[in-house]
Amino acid sequence: MLVSYQWLNQYVDLTGVTPEQLAEELTRGGVEVDSIQPLDQGVKKVVTGHVRKVEPHPDADRLQVCTVDAGQGEPLQIVCGAPNVAEGQMVPVALPGARLPGGVKIKKSKLRGVSSSGMICSAKELGMPDKLLPKEQQEGILTLSEPSDTGEDVKPILGLDDVVLELDLTPNRSDCLSMWGVAYEVAALLDREIHLPETKEETPEGKEKEIEIVLDAEEDCPFYAAQVIEGIRLGPSPRWMQNRLLAAGVRPINNVVDITNYVMLEYGQPLHAFDYSQVDGGEIVVRRAGTGETVTTLDGVTRACNEETLLITDETKPIGIAGVMGGENSEVKDGTTTLLLESAYFAPESIRRTARHLGLRSEASSRFEKGVDPERILPALQRAVELIRQYAGGKVVSRIKSERIGAIDDVTVELRHQRLTGLLGVQVEKESVIDIFRRLRFPTEVGDGVYRVQVPSRRPDISIEVDLIEEVARLYGYDRIPTTLPWGQQSPGALTPEQRLRRVIRHTLRDAGFHEVVNYSLTSPARLNELDSVLQEEARPIRISMPMSDERKVLRTTLLPQLMETAEYNIHRRETGVALFELGRVFISQEKKLSRQPDERWMLAGLVTGAVHPPHWQKGENTPDFFTLKGHLEMMFARIGLGTLTFEAAQPAGYHPGRTAVIKQDGDTIGLIGQIHPKTAAAHDLGDTYGFELELAPIVEKALQQNLRYQTLPKYPDTTRDLALVVDEKIPVADLDRTIRSAGGELLRSVSLFDVFTGEQVGKGKKSVAFSLTYQAADHTLTDDEVNQLHQEVLNRLKAEHDALLRQ
Repeated sequence: MLVSYQWLNQYVDLTGVTPEQLAEELTRGGVEVDSIQPLDQGVKKVVTGHVRKVEPHPDADRLQVCTVDAGQGEPLQIVCGAPNVAEGQMVPVALPGARLPGGVKIKKSKLRGVSSSGMICSAKELGMPDKLLPKEQQEGILTLSEPSDTGEDVKPILGLDDVVLELDLTPNRSDCLSMWGVAYEVAALLDREIHLPETKEETPEGKEKEIEIVLDAEEDCPFYAAQVIEGIRLGPSPRWMQNRLLAAGVRPINNVVDITNYVMLEYGQPLHAFDYSQVDGGEIVVRRAGTGETVTTLDGVTRACNEETLLITDETKPIGIAGVMGGENSEVKDGTTTLLLESAYFAPESIRRTARHLGLRSEASSRFEKGVDPERILPALQRAVELIRQYAGGKVVSRIKSERIGAIDDVTVELRHQRLTGLLGVQVEKESVIDIFRRLRFPTEVGDGVYRVQVPSRRPDISIEVDLIEEVARLYGYDRIPTTLPWGQQSPGALTPEQRLRRVIRHTLRDAGFHEVVNYSLTSPARLNELDSVLQEEARPIRISMPMSDERKVLRTTLLPQLMETAEYNIHRRETGVALFELGRVFISQEKKLSRQPDERWMLAGLVTGAVHPPHWQKGENTPDFFTLKGHLEMMFARIGLGTLTFEAAQPAGYHPGRTAVIKQDGDTIGLIGQIHPKTAAAHDLGDTYGFELELAPIVEKALQQNLRYQTLPKYPDTTRDLALVVDEKIPVADLDRTIRSAGGELLRSVSLFDVFTGEQVGKGKKSVAFSLTYQAADHTLTDDEVNQLHQEVLNRLKAEHDALLRQ
């Protein structure tokens, strides 16, 4: 909201209060002022001048020599290159020694041999927002339409002696979207009187025009009023009104449109003027749009409405979109002589829906969306009619016709003094509280330590007790409320065991080269269907009632599909490879229609694709595979104290059938690891892609049950034996590993797989599996006989259980 200091001074006497001091008061009172903008931008010695004569320049086709009376005694000779300069014009003249925005200084000079004593200025050269001016004033010099004496300072005439304060309003302070609202705020902060214009209904002259108002959409429009004025004459609005509109960032158009905009800024109540001759039957119907109905708005765009769009129509056709923009077919044009002026209350939620659906926002819709004051609907209409009669001619030819559904409820809020002092932490005297409500113009009754405050309709943001406490705090002064330390029993903050465990998991994966991502909890059903969920087979995707888009329609039941989207996004931006993980929640429900809250479960998922590490001169690209990812998981589980994992082959949909396994801990399935099916990966423009997904709850539960045990370092050396076995190729290596560990007993310290080989050398249907076994005793050095005996026992068990033979 842009607030003109001079305009505000019309309502509240600002004598002795500079714009800077006013900005400080407003900001301290909770209405933040973003900037203070003097409109003159350093303009000095620019006066009004009368162009008496215009002659061609003797040596330049595009220049003209002007004789200008600028009130300096003798006429000035000024060379001007503007194409629109003409005799008889009143223009702004920068005298020799004048200063213009940007530090420009005007001096006497010669242009093509002709002396020039000053400059005739354009709007842009004076620092005015030329883009808000009519097109004819954007190019060439600025002309002054209203008469004035020559030699007058041009700044008061053009409103350049004003200062504009830009307010950064929070959504709840819709009252400050008007000059009246800001005036009430300033009057309360400065404890000064407020002077607002009084209005009255203009009585009709001559035969009355008929107006019929029908409210078909009562919930969306409970109050609508209109009045007819005929015999108007369109033309420019007075200079003072144009100056105030420009200061507020609004483009002046003509006297009628400018008056409706002026009253909107003054009262906060948007108005709209229709060409009465285009309103069939003199009937206004407020209704919702039908299926497929369209409206061509004032900007010339035909807009498709939906069934929630609120329309203003006559007997036969739509003539405007309520609260957003009028229709082109009822626009006030040069030939318009009779107006139907509208003032109404439209439900904020209805206007928000319409503006969002149409992608169309206006000054009017921004006010209706936040809620206007229903008490100002009629006064704003009366004020506009008065100004139109004064500055556009014409006469009123109807009474104010209005339709209202229901009455405006009085809002009374109670405030307990004890609650006030308890929340503010400072003892505020009762007299001070009463005085604050007086300054706010809130009628108040006091009794038994309770203030019963009647809240005016202009302040819809006040409805409960704490709202009043905030008002008292604002005007009492936040700077007067002392800063105190909190008191009471305190305990040091710390992470829970589960939070510490999650932190260890994050750090482990980051150390392994993964980047953590955080994705939306919402996704699309198509994405969820790409990969089968081994962990959440019973889950049904939960649809939300009002999705923002088709890509965000359901709550996720798995994390991996969104990790593929993230990987695709990065690969498309010239990343050669990515390693990602996410620790987040999924939402599980077995119901088609929710009757209770879904189960929220913590999940951990990771994904690697492409060359994660850049190529090195000693070796090529490092491309991760299944075993790389498996190794990272085993390292993570070892760090949290869970080292006994098993991997069993699986074939879920969306994964490679020969490179996927479920992860088990003590026989319970806790996750999945494998290669994404090449077709699924190719749909995301990814090469070989490997991923894992784990359910955290059982992992955390088992990890927290582990008790850390420490042991001394071994004193005696270990002995290593390699074991190369020939077995049936269908026997899982994990089964061989379990048998070796079982047979080796306490003296077997570690088992490490270092080779798997298939080929003609080992026979058809066979494979060679090589392990490295380490034996060690805690109390003595093992002899060869002890190791050989134990090693033979391992071989015997492998032969008996898996028909394994030593490779020759």
